[in-house]
Amino acid sequence: MTQSRRMLVLRAVVEDYIRSQEPVGSTALTRAHDLGVSSATIRNDMSALEEEGYLIQPHTSAGRIPTERGYRYFVDRLASVVPLSEGQRRGITTFLSGSASLQDTLQRAARLLANITGQIAVVSSPALSKSKLRHIEIVPLNAVIMLAVIITDSGSVAQHTFTLRQMPDAMTLTRFSELVNVQCMDMPLVQAAQRIRSIIKASEYSSVRVLGESLAKTVESMAQDEGTGQMYMAGTSQLAHRQPRVDLAPLFDALEEQVVIMRLMSDLSEENNDVGVAIGSETRTPGLIHASVVSSGYGRSETEGQTKDGNGTKDKSEPSKSSHPVAFVGSIGPTHMDYETTITAVRAVAKYLTDLITRDEAA
Repeated sequence: MTQSRRMLVLRAVVEDYIRSQEPVGSTALTRAHDLGVSSATIRNDMSALEEEGYLIQPHTSAGRIPTERGYRYFVDRLASVVPLSEGQRRGITTFLSGSASLQDTLQRAARLLANITGQIAVVSSPALSKSKLRHIEIVPLNAVIMLAVIITDSGSVAQHTFTLRQMPDAMTLTRFSELVNVQCMDMPLVQAAQRIRSIIKASEYSSVRVLGESLAKTVESMAQDEGTGQMYMAGTSQLAHRQPRVDLAPLFDALEEQVVIMRLMSDLSEENNDVGVAIGSETRTPGLIHASVVSSGYGRSETEGQTKDGNGTKDKSEPSKSSHPVAFVGSIGPTHMDYETTITAVRAVAKYLTDLITRDEAA
């Protein structure tokens, strides 16, 4: 009995169980797969896989189903997930390109992913704490009220008004606004706020110090107050129709804890460069013990760190840059989900959203 053949048997069991959601027997495997051995040999392989913790027999004299360990082995060896066809990619682009705003795009992305997978789709909006400043427009509304329109690289737009005792002269306001945009462009919001405070220290900008400080506080609060972003969800009713309601009760309870779900999917996205998969207990969430989570980050934000010298200490002279996703897109479903389809769909939607944000940055 070879280990390689045994693992081919495991893969066949996982594939058949995902498709039928019925325990898989040796006779059925022999008929459906060309494994090159007899039913009795496959039965012995399945017994060995059960002893090793990859399969479990739910009922006496019944077939076997994968365990969490079995699913993990299967997912880890999905090295070449089949990409979407050109027609499928065009379909995604067509469905999402008619959106009126970034928020509309994210809502559509969640509905699209739910329709493709038949599972719960979750899409987060870019966290402002990870966003960079693209542009600030400062517009006087009347003699005492100023409007600031703040745009980030992730497409978020915020408007804030400031009431001033005295309006600065137009020339100084224009120079200040231009300098802020030149010096703060592509800066993380917290750093941009610090730079604005540095600018207003100059004597020539004394007339805009009150405005500048208010603007700095606003930019800071954007990063702090909206650091987690918003979450868009779709597909709960579709999954409920496909699965027994009693099996999904813990999952639906877990989904009520949106902060927990966002942290899980965000961590999973940041830990994996492409698509991350957490199965059952790997989610470290009791309500997801019989569920799997597939997540991918979209958009990239570079942050400067510090390299280390040969002694392992930080070398301040050579800052390094690390890239992190600004948000995530993912799917949540039962452990017997179609991993291949789900991973492919999550990856494709994440790529579209990344391209969208990158295209907007270049515009």
